[in-house]
Amino acid sequence: MNNEQPFNEVESLRLINEMIGKAKKSYVTKGIASIMWGAIIIFCSLMSWAELYYGFNVGDVCLLTVVAVIPQIYFGIRESKKRGFTSYEGDTLNAVWTAFGISIFIASFYFGSHKVSGDAAAIFMMLYAIPTFITGQVTKFKPMVYGGIYCWVASIASMFTHFYVDFFLMATCGLFAWFIPGIILWNRYQKSRRSNV
Repeated sequence: MNNEQPFNEVESLRLINEMIGKAKKSYVTKGIASIMWGAIIIFCSLMSWAELYYGFNVGDVCLLTVVAVIPQIYFGIRESKKRGFTSYEGDTLNAVWTAFGISIFIASFYFGSHKVSGDAAAIFMMLYAIPTFITGQVTKFKPMVYGGIYCWVASIASMFTHFYVDFFLMATCGLFAWFIPGIILWNRYQKSRRSNV
């Protein structure tokens, strides 16, 4: 015997709205990670340029990217616990960004241990483009789509520019691919919080 009562139209609509609300919350990103990575790439690129141009050495500033991974992991775990579930979209993007992080680490190790400079910047900017473009396409967030395309264009341009210029191109990649989209996402998040209060 089935004791479950069928949903009426009002209950069905309420359930659908709740599910849509949960899905929307899972897709909303605050933009903090994007702002942080954009700022770090901009800072590291400009510091590396200054070291080469002015001939001083403050150590490997790019190690900041490794340090930045720690809060990224912490906030990622905290967000997923708050949310209670991950969407297929979220799982896909996590996999894309994890693959990107591993690829950047391997490329950094390779270029560092083999003392290769040449077109290293072109490779890094090409790698920046991949997760940025995919994230923009999956989430239908145009600023990241354009940021990814910009990284590819900058990667091609760096093959024809002086090594010093490559650091400026990398800084602009950080600006257009992550920092500006992160600011846009942060502003959207703040507006949605105010409208839900």
